[in-house]
Amino acid sequence: MTVKWNEQETIAVLKRLVETPSPSGYTMEIMKAINEQFADWNVTAKMTNKGSVIATIPGSNDEQHRLLTAHVDTLGAMVKDIKPNGRIKLSLVGGFTFNAIEGENCLVHTADGKQVSGTIVLHNTTVHVYKDAGSSERNANTMEIRLDEKAFTADAVREIGIEVGDFVSFNPRFTEAGSGYIKSRHLDDKASTALLLRLVEQLSKSGEEIPYTTHFYISNNEEIGFGGNSSIPEETIEYIAVDMGAIGDGQASDEYTVSICAKDSSGPYHYGLTRHLVGLAKDQDIDYKVDIYPYYGSDASAAIRAGYDVKHALFGPGIEASHSYERTHMDSLKATAELLYAYVKSPLAP
Repeated sequence: MTVKWNEQETIAVLKRLVETPSPSGYTMEIMKAINEQFADWNVTAKMTNKGSVIATIPGSNDEQHRLLTAHVDTLGAMVKDIKPNGRIKLSLVGGFTFNAIEGENCLVHTADGKQVSGTIVLHNTTVHVYKDAGSSERNANTMEIRLDEKAFTADAVREIGIEVGDFVSFNPRFTEAGSGYIKSRHLDDKASTALLLRLVEQLSKSGEEIPYTTHFYISNNEEIGFGGNSSIPEETIEYIAVDMGAIGDGQASDEYTVSICAKDSSGPYHYGLTRHLVGLAKDQDIDYKVDIYPYYGSDASAAIRAGYDVKHALFGPGIEASHSYERTHMDSLKATAELLYAYVKSPLAP
């Protein structure tokens, strides 16, 4: 058998994921939905104390295990301060710049379950009033949330239910742009999560056997550096992070192939496992690129830093404009799905 690729079903899963708010630290709703989805497929899954979900599909070899992980937590923010005029100052969650979210619609998630809409703006945005609107630095002191509420004092904002520490999520603006392109915030790493979910669905519904018991670890703290670095079954031999390929000047990755990472800021990935992935791509005629990401870390590297004795590797779809308004192509998603399937059906790497 080969991977059962269905473009529209993959898009539907991805759209549901990106439209469910899940900034790091506020992932309860999406993790609950994923756990329930595994239960619907009769796949054994457990939730860790940190809130991740690990699903397991038994293989013919239950002594040597594999683990595939993707993270569903995203960039976001928290309420840092409520200004006297009712505007809200932000503290960013994850590694990105204020420029990347200027003008974005957002939701403030209150402790009592409300979602209050607003827009992230520069304080002196109006060019008809502020002559330095274009040159002003975008930072925590100059950027703010303009709430869609008639609340013009700090007390009025608090009466709505908003307090310091409330989470803020960004409008993903998911768009099927035509010609196979998908544009959205949070394709990092919900694109990979969608592919893992589709693979679990195929394996569970088909009943086809895989050679090694394989864990599908949906992590929820990757953007802040410690997702997927605990609760790893001790039988795990190979650990693969399925995460975005970084695109830019000097990079080999693109939006049309699966990107296999040889090295990132944490150092080289396991040589034997990386070459195994390259060999699978060549043998299966899967379009791929090998790349190095200079300012990048993954759940696999987090697991290595935590002291786990595993072979680690990283691959995933190429994502343009990471940590901003991102884009990828269905060709890249399909190539990644094909490599995922080829890998779970393959022998262990040397």
